[in-house]
Amino acid sequence: MKKIGIGIIGLGNIGSRFYKEIITNKREIGLKTGTNINIVGVSAKNINKKRNFKFQKKIFFKNPLDITKNPKVNIVIELIGLSDGISKKIVENALKNKKHVITANKALISKHGDYLSLLAEKNKVNLEFEASVCGGIPILRTLKDGLATNKINKVIGILNGTSNYILSEMEKSKNSFKKVLNKAQILGFAETNPQFDLDGNDVLAKIRILSALSFNNKISKSKCLMSGIENIELKDIDMANKLNLRIKLLGITEIINNKLFERVHPCLIKKDKYISNINGVMNAVILEGVPVGQSVLQGEGAGSGPTSSALLSDLLSILRGNIKYPFGISSNKRKNIKSYDKNLYSNSLYLRFEVKDKPGVLSEITKKLANFKISIERLIQIPDRKNKKASIVIITHKTNERNSTKCLQVFKKNKNIIKNPTLIRLF
Repeated sequence: MKKIGIGIIGLGNIGSRFYKEIITNKREIGLKTGTNINIVGVSAKNINKKRNFKFQKKIFFKNPLDITKNPKVNIVIELIGLSDGISKKIVENALKNKKHVITANKALISKHGDYLSLLAEKNKVNLEFEASVCGGIPILRTLKDGLATNKINKVIGILNGTSNYILSEMEKSKNSFKKVLNKAQILGFAETNPQFDLDGNDVLAKIRILSALSFNNKISKSKCLMSGIENIELKDIDMANKLNLRIKLLGITEIINNKLFERVHPCLIKKDKYISNINGVMNAVILEGVPVGQSVLQGEGAGSGPTSSALLSDLLSILRGNIKYPFGISSNKRKNIKSYDKNLYSNSLYLRFEVKDKPGVLSEITKKLANFKISIERLIQIPDRKNKKASIVIITHKTNERNSTKCLQVFKKNKNIIKNPTLIRLF
């Protein structure tokens, strides 16, 4: 059996779980791949940190870059998670030293994936990143292998378990965004600083990786239509429920008129739709392609268990001797696709205005909407006479992003509108 040395850099929750999975499953991995694997190097911030497993101190490297040079290491596992800095240096150096690399780092791949994949190809080693998107759901391998001959035209996904848990729990518990976020942090579903999950950036990084694999394009760097869930309040959840709708943060990428349109934003979805019923920390991806039609993958998208499962999948692929292009095809065959003008995107909108309860305010709002060619399909007023305020909810007919953006800018200057209007697109 061929001896393979593994170096793990980063021993947080995921790194620790992955370490234990390798030790536990060493025999089974050997049976399935004909290899004898051994962890010959580890690196972390603190060697003395209390961990629920033990390793020999002689395999600990204070400088993680030394692992990338060690002749005993054949495969480097990067689990630090930064988009630049030491994470990039580790992966870059490992590839240059002709070592296979496995990472769960979506921020790194979405920013530097084109460069790193080219480096892997030049050095005839693998760069694997299944765990960077949707945790335990094998979405990247499905695109690279299972659906390799299909022409994918659209990908829709719930790609962030933290945001999905918050929206689901707000609906279930009737608690405020702040209370539910606090609960998510206590349960370990949200980071101490959850901004990357809540503002849409986490989903955007994943969408850019999915775009590159689905459409054989270079990773997009253009500014996208993006918003997160920070401004969604319980009253929006309740109103959606009354309208037989549910709010979900979606990542969507598609080709429109031979142009790439990537977007991340909350959507109001009818309750009888499949994607509307993915709750809690679950993720789901819908792929539309030819000839396969529509394919759906669902599972846990985060956490040490699902992520370790994806890392092990990448490990077995390498151990079986599969040298593959990181993005499915050669870097020089991947193309740059022009971006679709987001201002042309047309959609119905949910608009919530918090206003002073006084005569003429509603007519001001409807006139401004009409000025920007935004017509009203449905209007609901919810008075709060005790505080001399009111909520006005408007569902519009389809309008383009250019009109809606300009119109909302005008409302910001209106003294009768207490706060910036909330906008959610209908799906």
